[in-house]
Amino acid sequence: MGPSVPEERLAEGGWSLVEETTETLVRLPAVRVRGRTRLYEDGALRERLREAAGVDRRWRFFFATRVEFVPGLAPGVGPATLLPTVTAAARRAFADDLRERGFEGVRRGRTERLGIRSGARARLQQYLATLPADGTFPDDVEVEGWFGAWTADGEFRLAGGAHPRRFEAVREALGVEGAPGDPDATGWRRELFELVRRVE
Repeated sequence: MGPSVPEERLAEGGWSLVEETTETLVRLPAVRVRGRTRLYEDGALRERLREAAGVDRRWRFFFATRVEFVPGLAPGVGPATLLPTVTAAARRAFADDLRERGFEGVRRGRTERLGIRSGARARLQQYLATLPADGTFPDDVEVEGWFGAWTADGEFRLAGGAHPRRFEAVREALGVEGAPGDPDATGWRRELFELVRRVE
C-alpha cells in the first residue's frame, strides 16, 4: 500500500498523478528497505505554459513515499535506529533523480523542521540547482527542491518536491503575461510544505 496524500488538496491545486513506483531503497544485512512512491506534477501550470508558449516540460513536482521493511524489523529494533541510514540513502537518490531530470549544479542548502499533522516532526533538506536552457527555453532556471523524512507508525515517510525559484523570470523568458494570484517561490514553498505536512 502506498502513502496517504491529500488527494482533494492536490486536485484543487491542479496537480495530477503521473507515476506510482515500488523500489528497493537500501539493502541492509537483515532487511530490505522498500519504498512505494506516488509522484505528482502541477499539470495546470504545465498546460498553461504549453498553450501560451509551446514549451512542454514538468515545472513543479511533489512526491510521497511510504517506506517498509522486508521482512519486518526484528523484535527490539526500532525504526528510529535506521532512520539516519535510510534518510542518507534516500537523499542521495533524490539528488540523483534531480540530475537525471536534467538539473545541473545540484547542491544542498539550508534545513528546516516541519510539524506533520500526525504529530511527527520532519527534517527537511533544501536542494538548489539549475535547469539549463535548451532548444525550447532560452534561459537557465534556478530551482529549489525539498526532501523530508520522518517515522510514522513503525515505518518511515519520505516526501518533497521541487519548483522554480522565480516564476516571474520563467514567464518573462517565455513572453507569457502574468495572471492574478501568480505565485512566487515563497508561495510555492508554502504549498509544498503544506502537502508534505499532510502525508500519512
